[in-house]
Amino acid sequence: MFTAIPTQGGYSKTKSLKHESFWLDNPMRPQANPPLNGDLQADLIIVGAGFTGLWSALEAAIEQPNCRIVVLESDRIACGATGRNGGFVAASLTHGFSNGLSRWPDEMPELLRLGSQNLWELGERIDQLEIDCDWLVSGEIDVATEEYQARDLQHLHAEMMTLGLQSQYFTAEQVRARINSPIYEGALFDPDVAVVDPARLAWGLARELERLGVAIYENSEVNGLEDLGNAVRVKVGNHGVTSPKVVLATNAYPPLLKRIKHMIVPVYDYILVTEPLTPSQRASIGWLDREGIGDAGNQFHYYRVTEDGRILFGGYDAHYHGKEGVKPKFDTDPESFARLADHFVQTFPQLAEVNFTHGWGGAIDTCSRFSAFWGKAHGGKTVYVAGFTGLGVGASRFAALTSLDLVQGRETERTKLRMVKTKPLPFPPEPFRTWVIHWTTKSLQKADRENGKRNVWLRLLDSLGLGFDS
Repeated sequence: MFTAIPTQGGYSKTKSLKHESFWLDNPMRPQANPPLNGDLQADLIIVGAGFTGLWSALEAAIEQPNCRIVVLESDRIACGATGRNGGFVAASLTHGFSNGLSRWPDEMPELLRLGSQNLWELGERIDQLEIDCDWLVSGEIDVATEEYQARDLQHLHAEMMTLGLQSQYFTAEQVRARINSPIYEGALFDPDVAVVDPARLAWGLARELERLGVAIYENSEVNGLEDLGNAVRVKVGNHGVTSPKVVLATNAYPPLLKRIKHMIVPVYDYILVTEPLTPSQRASIGWLDREGIGDAGNQFHYYRVTEDGRILFGGYDAHYHGKEGVKPKFDTDPESFARLADHFVQTFPQLAEVNFTHGWGGAIDTCSRFSAFWGKAHGGKTVYVAGFTGLGVGASRFAALTSLDLVQGRETERTKLRMVKTKPLPFPPEPFRTWVIHWTTKSLQKADRENGKRNVWLRLLDSLGLGFDS
């Protein structure tokens, strides 16, 4: 369906991009807090000032107002995936209904309930704290761009209905009447999804933390953990913070514990944002309710309308850079940007003259089960969570609450879940990891070209519970 090789037109339309996240390129971005410059004692240390870290600190501060909480961030607040994603906030805790049903079928009713509750509480917290972040419960439309995908969405709709989910199937005519694209062959609407400006949400959470007395140190890269017996010392250069409880929320960045190393791989994803559409351009596509949209291929796109009337269009490519891991040089990729520009025009040919202003990339903490996993270290004094695989804006709050349960030693409905008690299968070591990911990517591309038919390799991975897609 979508062109594999970028055209010269795609390169031309993306040659003058601002290579910075649209969300972070905002005059409202707060000044950086000073780095750690001394030794401290704390009751709780959070490593990472993305959504998982910020929600962990906020919920802990609300629960225990006198708790001395320190947040350590290696760069700036929201500088990682939190400030680089598409701003989709799904109720799903399991990276979608199908993934959850295949892994934890007996727990799905509970996971669905907890996911919806988490989304509702997240929105309530935003309202309560009066965070201006363009929070909108718009729903999401999964669109089929091939007839076989439409049939798959119909089957998925039937499965979702058996568990009481209020999804809605649209025919090609119905979805095109709602969002005018000639490539749509059908769609499935999920009402339990919101869109948000993720950077403004993160900055709002950080402002509330500072009001509550939580210390946030930016540009304070943690370079080690030392178990002192009754506490853990978190090292930052020649300084450090000591606490009996630590939550690690570093996601795609190099893990501070070796045991996580083979559980996640950093996979790069890319996004374009257009200039604001004119009234006539907007009228030509409809899309009045600003739903999030994702297409249904293995290599899929996601797109949405921003508050000021731009279109954010991302996804499709997924690049793994082997031992090089996470580096600033991977934040841009001219070929991926050009390919996205071509696919945007294929999706909305009536917007062929629209220009793009921003293009950026970021690392996704991919694990083999596509959803977050938890664990303990240092005799339970340290808890970690990682592996959101690109669907963590909403799930990060649930992950934070679960991490706090674990580090406090509490048994709750969250910690009893098999999803929380189990871990994904590890990826193989290098160089086999690179070979596996490369071959899997090629196989997924082939499946998209052949009406979704999965080859022997993909079927083997499915049987082992290993996953990888864009």
